[in-house]
Amino acid sequence: MMTSFFDQFASPYLLGIPLIVVAMTLPWLLFPTPSSRWINNRLITLQTWFTGQFTNQLMSPLNIKGHKWALMLTSLMVFLITINLLGLLPYTFTPTTQLSLNMGFAVPLWLATVIIGMQNQPTIALGHLLPEGTPVALIPALIIIETISLLIRPLALGVRLTANLTAGHLLIQLIATAVFVLMPMMPTVAILTATVLFLLTLLEVAVAMIQAYVFVLLLSLYLQENI
Repeated sequence: MMTSFFDQFASPYLLGIPLIVVAMTLPWLLFPTPSSRWINNRLITLQTWFTGQFTNQLMSPLNIKGHKWALMLTSLMVFLITINLLGLLPYTFTPTTQLSLNMGFAVPLWLATVIIGMQNQPTIALGHLLPEGTPVALIPALIIIETISLLIRPLALGVRLTANLTAGHLLIQLIATAVFVLMPMMPTVAILTATVLFLLTLLEVAVAMIQAYVFVLLLSLYLQENI
């Protein structure tokens, strides 16, 4: 029996082994693999179409150098969407509600974009820290502010994804608990609350996909600034 609403965000263990590893490995096993046939089935065709459309939309603002990131960003997008959606199923665990995991995705990729900018165009990369036409008296303060805003980017990526998913899961659990409590006493109110719960679940499905898209889109924008 759960003693707290936040217990659902604790990584489960089986025989001392953290099941977060299983939760992160399972999504890759669900994807169909292309066959050697000339004509694929509908599921593979839909998967290929979705991946192609997303890759084209993500890579269109970037130049040729940025296209090297297409496979990594598209794989990350599909991975995050699958994990977020599987986490909405009953008796499942959502790894992306852990800030440490999201920061593990955000920090290395953000740092890679910064290093690429410093290597390829150091003058332009450093020029982002000081807007053109800044008064001399404001130069030290603006450099500090822009540096802080640059360093806070990976934290914003990780916290945004964690906070949105955590808030949605908590709200679903609170309303579901209210439905069970109200059912014996006020069935009509319980049915109305269950309707709200259903609509909220549909909203959470959209949020799970949108947040994964926003995470990857912001990474691509950071990459665009540095290539």
